[in-house]
Amino acid sequence: MVCTRHSLPTTRESVTHKFAIARHEGYLTIGLYGDGRPGEIFIKMAKEGSTISGMCQAFCRAFSLALQHGLSVDDAVVRFKGMRFEPMGPTSNPDIPEAQSIVDYVARYLELNYGSVRAGQVRLG
Repeated sequence: MVCTRHSLPTTRESVTHKFAIARHEGYLTIGLYGDGRPGEIFIKMAKEGSTISGMCQAFCRAFSLALQHGLSVDDAVVRFKGMRFEPMGPTSNPDIPEAQSIVDYVARYLELNYGSVRAGQVRLG
């Protein structure tokens, strides 16, 4: 079986969401296909050059490639939601009051705003 990569168009819509987990601030940017589905994610952490920032960059690159090769948001949520490591704790988002990690937070944010299980359709964040 050969997987085909479906890259996003050169110019695309995106959503940027500011968040904080246990006093670690960051921005989640979600690049969207023309139909509103996420096709890439970027996380910019306040402490540039930190280990957290580097791991976020690696996670985002792998996550984005997986989406572009056909992984659904719902399948991604199943795999990443609940991952537990620092930083963890209270968040700045009332819809996600606690996060077990940055990866958990991103999965839960995507589930709330782009998951199809409850929505039955694509929703914009």
